[in-house]
Amino acid sequence: MNAFFDDWDDTSVPTVAAPEAPAQATQTTPAPAANAADPRLAPVKASDKRVVGGHGDINQLAPFRYPWAWEFFLKANRNHWAPTEINMAQDVQDYHHKLTPAERHMFENVLAYLTTSDILAMRNIGLAVMEKMTAPELQIYQARQVFEEALHTWTYQHCIETLNLEQEEIYNRYRVVPAIHGKIVLANRRLEKILRSDLDLSNRETLHEFALSYFFFAGIFEGCWFYNGFSPIFALQRRGLMKGTAEQFQYIMRDEVLHCAFGLRVIRELMREENLTLDPKAVAELWAEADATEEAYANYILRESILGYSADLHIGQFRFVANRRARQMGLDEPFPGAQATLPWLDEQANLRKEKNFFETRVTEYQTGGSLEWE
Repeated sequence: MNAFFDDWDDTSVPTVAAPEAPAQATQTTPAPAANAADPRLAPVKASDKRVVGGHGDINQLAPFRYPWAWEFFLKANRNHWAPTEINMAQDVQDYHHKLTPAERHMFENVLAYLTTSDILAMRNIGLAVMEKMTAPELQIYQARQVFEEALHTWTYQHCIETLNLEQEEIYNRYRVVPAIHGKIVLANRRLEKILRSDLDLSNRETLHEFALSYFFFAGIFEGCWFYNGFSPIFALQRRGLMKGTAEQFQYIMRDEVLHCAFGLRVIRELMREENLTLDPKAVAELWAEADATEEAYANYILRESILGYSADLHIGQFRFVANRRARQMGLDEPFPGAQATLPWLDEQANLRKEKNFFETRVTEYQTGGSLEWE
């Protein structure tokens, strides 16, 4: 991803009451200006802000301490769509008449995993992360991120409805399919411990736990599992199948790339401000758990290889992307020597418009620019 992407005092402000009229006329000294009387009323300085534990006014956006966060927000708003704007007619024909049983198995279980994961992501960023930020420019992008996770959930639901899949059965798979359930269980275990609103981030051990959990969320959950999770659908798109669903996923993937880049940037800023280092053993444990669950998931959704895609290719690409995320954080690569097994992925994930200009909505051209992935 390109490096381009790469506080609140809860003491109440006293109310200044009007002075009572004096009983007799006396000579008085003019009252000092409000800011001189109470330094808390002075304008916020950028230097007062921090990722956590800042002393600025959380309701006052500028001046920016993190102008790059505002740029994330502006860029995110340029990638805006609604799932109903994308033609899914051919997907209905493809799903019911062209996909093999192995391809339908893969397609359905990718949807089953993603529908649950984006709701989990929405809850985590809204309840566990955003409220702990003390610079409003960080919160504003994360508010957009919460909306985007809800939009992604709507997109998956739209695909399920359009293809006339059995909703209760698809949505329940994360409970009953061990390979999907395992990923959700791991994510919940890693993320729920920081959901508490009374987390004491002045405690170094707790702060480390927060940073580690946020790294899991941004770097692994979104940066690897999501990033790699759309690849099976893109493999179908490369063969001219399920192109409507794949276009939906291209828009989602653009969001997720920004989510990952933003989260990693916040963690790096947090570590710098707090002189914090992630414990290498704890990070290695994160990677080991994530790899094991991704391998089980790949072997299930691709228990039979499909044309141009297999479980081995999926796992290999996960490990290659994991090394990329580790480098972005300045960490040791968890899978030294891992090579890209899907060299077409970055190009495939970029939106490519081949529609008649006069038949194409303006929004498609506004959101259709390319992304740089590193």
